[in-house]
Amino acid sequence: MSILTSIKKLLGIDEEYTHFDTDIIVYINTALYELSLLGIGPVDGYTITDKDDVWTDFLDDGPIQESAKSYVYYSVRLVFDPPSTSFVIESINKIKTKLEWHLANEGG
Repeated sequence: MSILTSIKKLLGIDEEYTHFDTDIIVYINTALYELSLLGIGPVDGYTITDKDDVWTDFLDDGPIQESAKSYVYYSVRLVFDPPSTSFVIESINKIKTKLEWHLANEGG
């Protein structure tokens, strides 16, 4: 499954609408870099360039990949389409912190 397409879907953006792809790719790559700092993904890091890059190029299928998908989505959401209330922002940040802990301790 395409990394870009899956994150766009979670953001509520149609796959065919490409106006924001460059922005979303930058935010995805930042999140992937953050994951690499936690020891998740290829040793040399990983970046995407378009919709042809797939999750299995970054990580094997499984629970760690699913958690990484969530982490990337929440990271992108906070910068691309931030919630309008501080309560939701705080909730997303708590989820991200929990995912970071689990990924660093169980996935790395």
